[in-house]
Formats: sequence, structure tokens, C-alpha cells
Amino acid sequence: MSESALWDELQRAAEVVRSKLGARHPSVGVILGSGLGAFADTLTDAVAIPYGELPGFPSSSVVGHSGRLVAGKVGDTHVLAMQGRVHYYEGHPLDRVVFPVRTMVALGARTLVITNAAGGVNPSYRPGDLVLIRDHLNLLGESPLRGPNDDRLGPRFPDMTEAYPATLRAFARERARGLGLELAEGVYCALSGPCYE
Repeated sequence: MSESALWDELQRAAEVVRSKLGARHPSVGVILGSGLGAFADTLTDAVAIPYGELPGFPSSSVVGHSGRLVAGKVGDTHVLAMQGRVHYYEGHPLDRVVFPVRTMVALGARTLVITNAAGGVNPSYRPGDLVLIRDHLNLLGESPLRGPNDDRLGPRFPDMTEAYPATLRAFARERARGLGLELAEGVYCALSGPCYE
């Protein structure tokens, strides 16, 4: 897909979402991984849009992924939550996998919270542990930034020195402590799947 075609498609998707949101301006995007889709049902003043109604949004084939973009509020914060998502291992090209995230950015989201279920190689981790990501390794053999670069979507080589901001990680650790949860921290290794990393 050409640079301008991708930009145009993103603008069309964002416009469809804006037409349903009215005056709301989301500042946070959330990707709800396996087993966490119910969070979207807790948003107040919520509007749910099936992915099938959004230009460029692929549909997930994974059981338990509802396939809806839900806009609502958590307290006073306007949030866009992806209730289900597509995965690279389903056969989607990476530009389609990241298209919903790019749409959230086009709509004003500047903070992205991503959740997922993954395996781990750290022997101190137990199944069910919560792990806060401090960095990642892309071992997919592919990148959504490959190909022609449209500067309107961001730089060719984005600064990755703090892709997972220390301030947000500190906030997550503080909130976890307040809830009595143990929160490990680690580096995520992205593999093509289908497998738990």
C-alpha cells in the first residue's frame, strides 16, 4: 500500500469513529488481550463500534476476541479500548495488525496500554504472574515500519530509548502495590507465533 493510500485509509477510519464519538477526545488507547475483554464493558458513557464498520480494520479469528472498538471513560479519562485484536500469526500483514493502533493515535491517543497473555523464560515467573514490560525485542523478522515511510505517521527511525516510559512503569508499580499485587518486570520477546512467547 502506498504512503498516501495508508494515510487516507487511516483518516477514513478515524472519521467513522469521530462521527460516533461526538465531542469526546480519547487520550488513552488500551489493547485488551486474552481474557481481559470484559474491561471494555466497565467503561462509562460507552460507545461500541464493531471492527467490521471501520475501514481498514481486520477481523480477529481468535476465540474470545469480540472485535469491537469501545470508547468510554475511566473516571475523567477518555479511553479507546480494543476489545479483541488481530495477531500476526493469524496471517495478517503487520500493517493491518497495527492499523487499529495507528487509528487510535489519529484520534488523539498519546498513551497506549497493551495487555496480553505470554509465556516466559524467567524461572522465577509462575503461570498467572503479572509482568510489566520495560523493553522488547522484535524477533518477528518483520516490522510495521518497513516499506515507504509517511512522515505524517511518524519518523522512519522512532526513538526507542524509552518506548516504555519510566514514569508510566512507576505508576503501574504504585497502583499494583496499592492493590496488593506483585508486579514483576521484564523484557518482552516478540515471536511470530502461534505460540506463547
